[in-house]
Amino acid sequence: MKKLLLVAGLAFFGLTAQAQEESKGLEGAWWATSQFGYQQTKEGDTKATNLTVLPLVGYFVTPSVTVGAGVGMANIKSETGSVTNANTSLIVVEPLVRKYWNIAGNFYFFGQLATPIITGKEKEADTKISQYGVAMSGGFDFFVTKNFSVEFSYNLASFSSTTIKPDDGDKTTINNFSVAHVASVDPVYISALGGSLPSLTTPLSFGFKFVF
Repeated sequence: MKKLLLVAGLAFFGLTAQAQEESKGLEGAWWATSQFGYQQTKEGDTKATNLTVLPLVGYFVTPSVTVGAGVGMANIKSETGSVTNANTSLIVVEPLVRKYWNIAGNFYFFGQLATPIITGKEKEADTKISQYGVAMSGGFDFFVTKNFSVEFSYNLASFSSTTIKPDDGDKTTINNFSVAHVASVDPVYISALGGSLPSLTTPLSFGFKFVF
């Protein structure tokens, strides 16, 4: 039994040491990934969808800290049967910084702070939309090889300020703070955008990361 525990301990130590060496090798490395977020809600015949596709590129400034930025798109759509109530198309720019902690072997936890900037238009009502904010998220990163990993992330807290400007009318600014994607916003405004405010903080997102 003692021999078995010794072998298991040496194996775990070896994996941890290897992961630490690989982590040290990340300093100065570039990485690229693409995050995908999707949320759908239904109420009767009305369906609202929120889709986000965000390619990201970053650089490891230390073995465990990386900075990066993403440029992508988001779409919020509301439909009742075959009728489109709202269709919001947005461009997304998101600078970010991440800190990694090794859990075991090739398995890592990371914390991320991002400052997304969103701009676009709701097509049905010809309404301009702009948003800036701060979002904090956590996630897990599993390195399948030293150059390829699979990551999952979850929103923890976020603040955003959204400006809605109709083609003919006064603009409205909505400040929103949410924790774990629990938000409270006047539904009169968000119904015009497809059922939700534009946001990158979908409950769960995943992606594949390449390191080079």
